[in-house]
Amino acid sequence: MSLHLLMSAGRGPQECAWALARLLHRLEADAARQGLTTHRVQTVPGDRPDSYRSALIRISGGDAEAFAASWTGTLCWQAPSPYRASTGRKNWYVVARPCQLDSPATTFAEADVDIVACRTGGPGGQHRNKASTAVRATHRPSGIVVVVDTERQFSLNRRLALQLLRQRITRGDENAERAVVTARWRIHDELVRGDPTRVERPEPPGREPAPPQRTRQRRGGPDHREGSDRQGRFDRRSGVSAS
Repeated sequence: MSLHLLMSAGRGPQECAWALARLLHRLEADAARQGLTTHRVQTVPGDRPDSYRSALIRISGGDAEAFAASWTGTLCWQAPSPYRASTGRKNWYVVARPCQLDSPATTFAEADVDIVACRTGGPGGQHRNKASTAVRATHRPSGIVVVVDTERQFSLNRRLALQLLRQRITRGDENAERAVVTARWRIHDELVRGDPTRVERPEPPGREPAPPQRTRQRRGGPDHREGSDRQGRFDRRSGVSAS
């Protein structure tokens, strides 16, 4: 199986973009050790070399879901700032969340539509009131139902009903796609400072990688957004932050 994980530095300072690049390398190495494959679907670079404001990663393999869960939440890269030697801060936070890349389109086929002739009230003359010329069309996969009685002939109402079903299904797919993009875009604002679910540190020279430090996630953690040296911007069409 495969899934997508979005990592974002949110509106944090440039050190968070630097931390994201380190955490991304660590995630890819961890996945390789567990026999999983990763692919960088999309990355948005930061202001400094070898830094990312966000990265969209596809993780594939038998244990992809469990692996992604171990990298989900607030991630902390614990190291001194490479840009500001005077600051004593060493914790730089990144958010990581599974996300949906796109919304599947609904396939329309007339075989999936139930057509029933019916009568409707209202003006239209004696023929329209007595004959079953109206059409009730139900698209079984989506559950969408339309009733058309604008014409005095059943065949014309049937044709209009099928057209109306197609339009509503297309509109529903477009709304679902916008919802997916919006949900992915909102991940950038979910970054909170503190209470990380995972802490990673640089490896000392000549030493084997140490296992990551895990912290138990508490309910009602701090809800303070990461302070920023500049205001970040986001691409509403792709849902990925842009510098």
